[in-house]
Amino acid sequence: MADVDALGLELYTALRSREVVAPLKGRVDGLTIEMAYQISDAMLQRRLADGERIIGRKIGVTSPAVQNMLGVHQPDFGTLTDAMLCSDEMPVSELMIQPKAEGEIAFTLREDLMGPGVTAQDVFDATATVHACFEVVDSRIADWKIGIEDTVADNASSGMFALGPGVSPFGVDFEGCKMVVQKNGAFLSEGLGNAALGSPLKAVAWLANTFGELGIGLKAGDIVLSGSLVPLEAVQAGDTMHVSIEGIGSLSLRFT
Repeated sequence: MADVDALGLELYTALRSREVVAPLKGRVDGLTIEMAYQISDAMLQRRLADGERIIGRKIGVTSPAVQNMLGVHQPDFGTLTDAMLCSDEMPVSELMIQPKAEGEIAFTLREDLMGPGVTAQDVFDATATVHACFEVVDSRIADWKIGIEDTVADNASSGMFALGPGVSPFGVDFEGCKMVVQKNGAFLSEGLGNAALGSPLKAVAWLANTFGELGIGLKAGDIVLSGSLVPLEAVQAGDTMHVSIEGIGSLSLRFT
């Protein structure tokens, strides 16, 4: 049986040292998704011991574009800490290994959400604000050669994120809103809200219900990243990314 704590330490060390490790899948006997989440938690506990604070959750691998790029065909989740939140600059050259940016819709909750049985309407009712968001994912697994077990164990390949100004969810067409992403001033990609499990609201409901099965709830004040609407884009120091989302707003992010 795999040593969950030792594997969590391996990924934590890779995070802090900005070094990659070999994929867990194929070298860890008996690795399951359930065990991968335990490894992720072991990694998280070391980050919390460093003084980081949980401020939300992220949903990963929600859109066909991202699923096809990574070869992972089911969503997963990870944890956001205060150390992962940036403003309009992100120091990828100092803190990340192989970063890729993705445009998302982020939610800030004003009420708790506890599954099972959470619906998209429940998510809407519990939402204080929504934001244009860049999540910059990173993998501690060499060359992004990940299976679902690898990305789950590695905190859903989470890196850092930035949020645009928050707006009320009222009037937002969550399924039909169009996202446009630019890189260094040129058009890069576009997508609709329905790319994330049919609707970002449904994606957050999926997370609340999945957490409910584990006896965990989403809390008022939590930030929830609902999943990318466009393909991932590799970024490096000197790049600038811009995202705009109909009815929600925009965000520019410079990488240093």
